[in-house]
Amino acid sequence: MTEHQLPQGFETLAIHAGQEADPQTGAVVTPIYQVSTYKQDGVGGLRGGYEYSRSANPTRTALEECLAAIEGGARGLAFASGLAAEDTLLRTILKPGDHIVIPNDAYGGTFRLFAKVLTRWGVEFSVANTQDLADVRAQLRPNTRAVWVETPSNPLLGITDLTALAEVAHAAGALLVVDNTFASPYLQQPIALGADAVVHSTTKYMGGHSDVVGGALVLADAGLGEEVAYHQNAMGAVSGPFDAWLVLRGIKTLGVRMDRHSANAEKVAELLAGHPKVSQVLYPGLPEHPGHDIAAKQMKAFGGMVSFRVHGGEEAAVEVCNRAQLFTLGESLGGVESLIEHPGRMTHASVAGSALEVPADLVRISVGIESVDDLLADLRQALG
Repeated sequence: MTEHQLPQGFETLAIHAGQEADPQTGAVVTPIYQVSTYKQDGVGGLRGGYEYSRSANPTRTALEECLAAIEGGARGLAFASGLAAEDTLLRTILKPGDHIVIPNDAYGGTFRLFAKVLTRWGVEFSVANTQDLADVRAQLRPNTRAVWVETPSNPLLGITDLTALAEVAHAAGALLVVDNTFASPYLQQPIALGADAVVHSTTKYMGGHSDVVGGALVLADAGLGEEVAYHQNAMGAVSGPFDAWLVLRGIKTLGVRMDRHSANAEKVAELLAGHPKVSQVLYPGLPEHPGHDIAAKQMKAFGGMVSFRVHGGEEAAVEVCNRAQLFTLGESLGGVESLIEHPGRMTHASVAGSALEVPADLVRISVGIESVDDLLADLRQALG
C-alpha cells in the first residue's frame, strides 16, 4: 500500500477493485469487451498485453483483479464454470500417481470429477471427514499433494476448522484447497485462515441472479497463480466477456445480498427447528449445530443455505419439494430467489452408492432475499 492509498473494506473493493473508470470514455462500469482478437502495433507489439481473448480479455481481467482483492489472494482467475476451475487447478497441482484427500460430504459434481475423470488420468483419492482431523491424518499418504474441503459443505452444511486443517495439510507437504461457494468471500476468507487455493462456482452467490454460469480460482501464492494461469490458457475453459461482466456486476451487491440471505435463513432455520414434521435441521447458525462455534469464529454470518430432514423418509421429502410454491423447485443456489431441491435425486445423484451418499429424507433450500414472512408461510404449507 502506498502512502496515498487508504485501507478499503470489502464492499468498497467489491465495487472498485479492478474497475477503474474507462480511460477513453470515463464509463464508470467496466465495458463488455465482446472481442476475440486485438490489433497489434507491429509483430509482438501488444496493447496492454492483449492479443487473443482466450489468453486475456479486459472484462475478464477486471473480474480477476476483483476476485483476488475480495478473497485476499495474490491472483484471481475466472472460468466458464466452477467445475472448469476445479479441473484446471487439479491438473496444475496433480500428476498421474498423486493422491488427494476429499471430504465425505463434497458436492456431487466434485466427487464425479475425481471418481469418473481424474482416476482415469491416474490420480488417487481417499475420503475423509474433514471435521475430524484424526481422520484426515489417517488418509494422508506420502504422495498426497492436496487436501480438499468445503465449509459449509454441500448439502450437509458441515463446518471445518480451516486454520487447523491448514496446519495438518501443510505439515504433510500438501496444499489446502477450499471450496468457498456456500459462504462467499463476504462471509469467509479462507486464504487468511491458511488456505492455498480457493475455488468458487460464481454461478451462485457471486453472480447472484441465476443468469450466468461461471467459476473462479484465487491463489494465495503468486507463483502458483502463474502456473494455474498458464493452464487456464492452455486448457481454455475461460469465462466469456459477457459472463465475466455479469459476475462482476453481481459482486458489487454481494455484501448487502449476503446480509439478507443470512438474516432470512436464520429465521427459516428457527421455524424448521420447531416444526413437528422436521426431524433435523442442518444450519450452522443454530446453537445446537456441532460446527456452530467454529462457524461463528471464521464466518461473518452463517449464510443462506439450510438443509433439513423430514419424518416419513424419501417420499415425504420429495413431497415437500413438490408442494413448495414460492420456493422454486430447481437445482443450483445463491440467487436472489429461493430454491428447494431433493439432493438424493437431483444435485447429488452422482454420489448414490458411494461413501458420500446423502440421506434420502434430506431437503436442501437456498433461502433468497424475498420477504421472510412469505418464505415462512410457504414452508409451513409445504410441510403440511
